[in-house]
Amino acid sequence: MVITVHRDLFGMGRLIKAADLSLGPAACRYVSLNAAENTVIFVAGLHECGSTLQKTPDSLLYSTSLNYNPTPASNPVILRTNPAVIPIECHYPRKDNVSSKAIKPTWVPFSSTLSAEERLDFSLHLMNDDWSAERPSNRFQLGEVMHIQADVHTGNHVALRLFVDSCVATLSPDRDSSPRYAVIDFNGCLVDGRSDDTTSAFISPRPRQDTLQFMVDVFRFAGDARNLIYITCHLKVTAAEQAPDALNKACSFNKAGNIWSPVEGTRDICRCCETGNCGLAGQSRRVNPLDRWSGRRFQRDVASRHGEPLVREGGADVVVGPLIIFDADQGSRDLLTGQMEAEKTASEGFSSTAGLISVAAAIALAFITLGILVYRRCSRSSV
Repeated sequence: MVITVHRDLFGMGRLIKAADLSLGPAACRYVSLNAAENTVIFVAGLHECGSTLQKTPDSLLYSTSLNYNPTPASNPVILRTNPAVIPIECHYPRKDNVSSKAIKPTWVPFSSTLSAEERLDFSLHLMNDDWSAERPSNRFQLGEVMHIQADVHTGNHVALRLFVDSCVATLSPDRDSSPRYAVIDFNGCLVDGRSDDTTSAFISPRPRQDTLQFMVDVFRFAGDARNLIYITCHLKVTAAEQAPDALNKACSFNKAGNIWSPVEGTRDICRCCETGNCGLAGQSRRVNPLDRWSGRRFQRDVASRHGEPLVREGGADVVVGPLIIFDADQGSRDLLTGQMEAEKTASEGFSSTAGLISVAAAIALAFITLGILVYRRCSRSSV
């Protein structure tokens, strides 16, 4: 605290002596005297000079006092002023951001900048193809692309940058269940894009620092009749001013250049995506080397993670799903069946001749639609 005292302490035009002033029960002396402005300056820490700390539900209260003890002037027998004690209090809110420099890459809870009653709000959303709104359906067809957006609501926090540390696909909301398939791994490497038959990648540049978008080619687990998946992602944040590094990154595999590329930061932070060794020395997590990429094709619909489950570092696990996955043939059959049932219902109440005509028309329309779907599927496969 810095306390500036005018020597005309009582506002009567009579200047007091600086030596007669002291601070707190410890009687700390002043540090400087400004003769031009007739002021006395005290500088002390909040805990110095015998000050006391009191906590209230909303504030931290530091209390001390400025003491004036007049000494006799020219005549030691008399005094012309009275002693005085002036209380001094410093109030600090207990629910507020008090520092922006103490943020670490990952932590729980966010005690450095987090209000006592506030938490960061992480979320995952399925988006439409142009990212303008949430996707209204959770049904996907093989050959399509999922557009996934991760967000964090920062509230009154300092600027934060969001990262997707890992994402794993499973048949249930339990990310540790089996089989499971790693979509993003190794602290932000979109490993699904490393497979030969995918175009999965992060979207660059970001729309905002607290948002990260990525695309994943639709897949399913082979041999499972349910044809559904859940995707669980571990989201975390760093200070926006902190440069991305090997532990905090968003890296996609560029097949044209056969290299890993970051959404932001230098390219060297993505080198560990090829080896899977992106953790700190001595970190407890055991990493499976990505030898599955050397010498053979990665089978996306049957692969599952083996070994230890992923370590949950600071941040939050967020689940999106269930996602219903069906193939093109199944979609065409469903469409044909639905149209024929609709025409059958509509034809009730008409003559048998009219009914036969309606059903024939429905079958013709369905086969035309089926031909269009097959043509589109063949066109997609040839590209």
